[in-house]
Amino acid sequence: MSIDAQALLGWFDDTARALPWREPEATAWHILMSEIMLQQTPVVRVEPIWREWVTRWPVPSAMAASSQAEVLRAWGKLGYPRRALRLHECARVLAAEHGDVVPADVDVLLSLPGIGAYTARAVACFAYGQRVPVVDTNVRRVVARAVHGREPGNPSSRDLAETEALLPAPVPRAARFSAALMELGALVCTARNPDCARCPLPHCAWVAAGKPAADVVRKVQKYEGTDRQARGRLLDVLRDASGPVERIRLDLAWTRDPGQRARALDSLLVDGLIEQTDDGLFALAGEGSPTG
Repeated sequence: MSIDAQALLGWFDDTARALPWREPEATAWHILMSEIMLQQTPVVRVEPIWREWVTRWPVPSAMAASSQAEVLRAWGKLGYPRRALRLHECARVLAAEHGDVVPADVDVLLSLPGIGAYTARAVACFAYGQRVPVVDTNVRRVVARAVHGREPGNPSSRDLAETEALLPAPVPRAARFSAALMELGALVCTARNPDCARCPLPHCAWVAAGKPAADVVRKVQKYEGTDRQARGRLLDVLRDASGPVERIRLDLAWTRDPGQRARALDSLLVDGLIEQTDDGLFALAGEGSPTG
């Protein structure tokens, strides 16, 4: 079974969101930044920060010339700030070893810091129009439902091969098909309350099978009261500070559980997001003199 490319692409042509990283003037570097930002973060939160970054760091060397702390501050509250550090490291490699240009080859992209299987293929496809499968949670959901008649299971090595088999043969058409497949999962074939009445596909195996429920009920991750929230509060203090701060400033930022606060602080140090100065103060990465 396949997915009707003509129906999907017609729908995409008529309804695709006007996202700035889809504009012709968006470079591969701009698209790479958007892909890193969009991981586990909604478009509405990413777009304004992405626009600021494109203006501030239009090429990798511009970001490479900035400090880790500057990049972390600019990341703001997008969440999962290690992504910002990995992107900064990637920018340094691109500037030093790739002539300030994001490469088009998937294997070369995979060799860059912080670039995984999804991001490498997304850049190759969306920035360079290559015929490569791009599989995120939205794509996996659409393929699982429309083709296999079930809810998606756990990620598998089969996902790439199955998605590649669905791509139209013409390269430009395949790249647009990948974008359309992702858009369908993001806007219509959503995880909760899919809007099947709006779906452009003339046949869906999942609908035909009576929309069977998933075999495994996935737990929704909470945020309130978690170590992740504690880490965010501590980072907020350091992002808002003009330099290193005393430990008491961090203690006051998370008072509900001292043990959790200490755990969050240790993890930030281990992840390289913050550092401790020789005199015991705390600062964003690159803003203090690490203890040796």
